[in-house]
Amino acid sequence: MNIEKIWLKNYQSGVPHEIDPDSVTSLVELIEGSCQQFRNEPAFSNFGQVLMYKEVDFLTQSFAAFLQSHLHMAKGERVAIMLPNCLQYPIVLFGAMRAGCTVVNVNPMYTAAELEHQLVDCGATCVVVMENFAHVLEQALPKIPNIKYVITTQLGDLLGFVKGTIVNTVLRYVKKMIPAWNIPGSYSMNLVLAKGSKLPFHHTHVVGDDIAFLQYTGGTTGVSKGAVLTHRNIVANLLQAAAWIKPVGNWTSLGGIVTALPLYHIFSLTANCLTFFHLGVENILITNPRDLPGMVRELKRRPFCAMTGVNTLFNALLNYPGFEKLDFSNFKVTLGGGMAVQKSVAERWKKVTGVPLLEAYGLTETSPAVAINPLSQLEYSGSIGLPVPSTEVMIVDEAHNPVPVGQPGELCVKGPQVMQGYWQRAEETAAVLQDGWLYTGDIAILSNDGFLRIVDRKKDMIIVSGFKVYPNEIEDVIALYDGIKEVAVIGLPSDTGEMVKAYVVLKDEKITKEMLFAHCRQYLTGYKMPKEIEFRAELPKTNVGKVLRRALRDEALLRRAAAGQMVL
Repeated sequence: MNIEKIWLKNYQSGVPHEIDPDSVTSLVELIEGSCQQFRNEPAFSNFGQVLMYKEVDFLTQSFAAFLQSHLHMAKGERVAIMLPNCLQYPIVLFGAMRAGCTVVNVNPMYTAAELEHQLVDCGATCVVVMENFAHVLEQALPKIPNIKYVITTQLGDLLGFVKGTIVNTVLRYVKKMIPAWNIPGSYSMNLVLAKGSKLPFHHTHVVGDDIAFLQYTGGTTGVSKGAVLTHRNIVANLLQAAAWIKPVGNWTSLGGIVTALPLYHIFSLTANCLTFFHLGVENILITNPRDLPGMVRELKRRPFCAMTGVNTLFNALLNYPGFEKLDFSNFKVTLGGGMAVQKSVAERWKKVTGVPLLEAYGLTETSPAVAINPLSQLEYSGSIGLPVPSTEVMIVDEAHNPVPVGQPGELCVKGPQVMQGYWQRAEETAAVLQDGWLYTGDIAILSNDGFLRIVDRKKDMIIVSGFKVYPNEIEDVIALYDGIKEVAVIGLPSDTGEMVKAYVVLKDEKITKEMLFAHCRQYLTGYKMPKEIEFRAELPKTNVGKVLRRALRDEALLRRAAAGQMVL
């Protein structure tokens, strides 16, 4: 199907319409090239400790040599990484790739059951884990026969002898954050790197069609499954992102990018770790973004030029005293993704930092970037931006027929960044990949000038008396009320199909439900009005801070069932 790319006319000057995903053979070529090009520049920092590009080159080669020459791991074997944002993460990531292995990112906060599912499903033979979470891995290992090798590390292992010793001692003996564990035959990271530095390293021939990541996601529905992302997929998205931000100029002279979202998540992985490493920009790694005092202290250490995050993180920083006093003189770009950015948060962010909060949109299945707002945009628009170079989008109805411009429908994406499918799940792959188009499950509108706006998740849409209601719209309205910290909206069964319920976290405890109902009536037609409002101390969130509407709905349905009320 021939799709007119009406968005190209609004590309920022200097951004190409197309990129060549085959201009680079693999991520390995990009990693090794950047290590040489920026040898004497800072690459990653954490707790004030800095790794230069030349040190990354040496350490990743040492790790790769250990995998190859000591563990005898073959090209394509899966290495699972179970680490938070720390200096060890890029060493393991790049080292595994230089050894020709496929990387499987694992949320270190997983339960033993979740670990078992993912590690059995992917068939990983090696797992690298932070000692804080080794006890959970120990519980799961008896049910994961494919794991042959376990490498453990402590948070302070790459922070230098003095600082590292202090950090490890405090975590183990003062804060008692390392539960007892026992995994016979495991290797320590320090031993791995020391031994690997003396072992031969063999350059593995890695090409675009080789699998770079099995990146696990819930996808559009169902159990967690691995999106198969090749080196070509990730290289394409990296080049698309780099082309998009190229007009800013020489990034290396501006400072680092704030990397607060976990690197095991596709957004931070590609946008921060890979793209900015390719550009020669330091990643300022934030190990625990929920520790706002610690994060603000870290941002005082070094100049920063960019930041990625989710709405809840930006909102939390804005509400933390002292954030507004940081030095924003080098700050150029803020990208929000993972969930909708609320207008009220974006406007406050611009007022405090002087930098607009621009929305971007992507999925694990698209490596992830699909659309980004032009960096020349000065204000929040509510749009997720324009499709990035070499990307096509199409909006379709339930029969998969294209809808007119300006009408809502399911967003479909085609481009070199689109995954190959779900790992060993042909049926689920066929449900979302058709004729090269990825059916995202997101309801979107494409405007006449080529900008995309996400209306909501298809599965989160609420049907009230036959009318479609999108939670994002109602959340935005409630968030506009002064004194609101967070809000989430769900649909619950009712006599007319569904009803709207809002969960609200307050900054101002004087706000009443009646005040919010009155506020909503000013902006919302009758069928969109919340029928119930519930105040909460906090909202359930994913590991990256995305509000879990489904958890709220499940809880509400359980309550109804217990009370003998309607649940279906």
